[in-house]
Amino acid sequence: MSYPALDDFLLHCAPFTPQQLALIASQATERHYPAGAYFSEAGRVAREIAFVLEGVFRICYFDREGTEITKYFLEAPRFMIDLPSYQYQLPATEYVQAVTPARVLVFADRDWQALGCTIVGWPGLERTLITRSLLEMVERLSALGHADAATKYTAFLRTYPHLANQVPLAYLASYLGITPQSLSRVRRNLGRQPDTEA
Repeated sequence: MSYPALDDFLLHCAPFTPQQLALIASQATERHYPAGAYFSEAGRVAREIAFVLEGVFRICYFDREGTEITKYFLEAPRFMIDLPSYQYQLPATEYVQAVTPARVLVFADRDWQALGCTIVGWPGLERTLITRSLLEMVERLSALGHADAATKYTAFLRTYPHLANQVPLAYLASYLGITPQSLSRVRRNLGRQPDTEA
């Protein structure tokens, strides 16, 4: 089966041939996640890499007080992996949860490694994916910084222009580090559409 979103993403990283793209797609299994379902959970070792075809996920964790914190969001098309857990085979410290109904391609570790033995340049692709992921995370976190609520929300809209009305208010407020009430006030002041119910 062909997955144009995956092909386009990969071709932006390296000049794969049609045969290589078909081989990569053949190593994946398609899965569907309803909103609220977990792709991975804290305490378990990550043994899969996913490519998000449709939908939005959030990476979240619980702080020392037991408060659930949304660290960031991932939307299609993009690879998704708990890198420290996968790379070092350590229990994950975060959860990856579908915010909306989602469709993903999942590569088991053995199949991903097999691609590295078959496709010339695969290690370069892995480095590109890791570098891109780390840079995106740094950009997201630095955009939030110590800014006021309105600035944080405006930065969110620039980074995730399609998510403002797909993500529940509680998740978005947690990501921005503000209360849901502050977020509602900011959205009203900026003239956004009504809040998505949590």
